[in-house]
Amino acid sequence: MGKAVPRRIKMISAELLERYKDKFVKENFDANKRVVDSLDLPFDKTTRNLVAGFITRTVSAAESK
Repeated sequence: MGKAVPRRIKMISAELLERYKDKFVKENFDANKRVVDSLDLPFDKTTRNLVAGFITRTVSAAESK
């Protein structure tokens, strides 16, 4: 079993992917973390990391299909 991702993280990630699809990189968590950080959104460290991780997984899964 994998970790459960809160609905709030999924919603934020989906919105960011819709707006900034071209800025996120496949399979590079650190680069995606810097992109989320550069957007100047009011996230704490934990939320930023969860969003960046979920975006990385989502982009990687979408491109591998």
